[in-house]
Amino acid sequence: MAAKSEPPTSASMATDICNQISSVFSTTDPSHPPALDVLVSEITKTASRHGRVFVHGVGREGLMLKALCMRLAHLGLPSHCVADVTAPPITPTDLLLASAGPGGFPTVDAICAVARSAGARVVVVTARPGGSASREATAVAYLAGRTMAEGEGGGLLPMGSLYEGAMFVLFEMVVWRLAEELGQSEEEIRSRHTNLE
Repeated sequence: MAAKSEPPTSASMATDICNQISSVFSTTDPSHPPALDVLVSEITKTASRHGRVFVHGVGREGLMLKALCMRLAHLGLPSHCVADVTAPPITPTDLLLASAGPGGFPTVDAICAVARSAGARVVVVTARPGGSASREATAVAYLAGRTMAEGEGGGLLPMGSLYEGAMFVLFEMVVWRLAEELGQSEEEIRSRHTNLE
């Protein structure tokens, strides 16, 4: 009987996962500017016209967008998750950030269409820029991570985990750049964190 090999250590697994996520940001497409630049530009423009940022996604993609929404609020930007009971109507001064990793989802496509019909700008974060959600976008943030649409073969990051993990990292970079652009210190950001915990 063959000896059972030792499982990988937490440190080696974490390194492998971080390397996989890092590789997403090494993939470039000359027809699409870096997702970081697209998001920072669109959010900064929205802030300058005193607009609000709305976010929408489904599943784990939606969770990553909710995390971004929280940090945008910490930066002092009016931000809302679509479908929250306190979300106001979207207007022409506002921005919708939506995610459709595999290119489109019926609900994401519909929400993007409603936002566009209201005159808002729409940015779609996606690994498939030619998908149905991008048709309603005023800008596309291309994030070349593997999604559920690619089938098996994700190693330590199954299904859409690579794309979703890359979303989290992308959004942390966005928050850092926005803090710089908006002149927000960590103390100011921290002061907006809820005390109802």
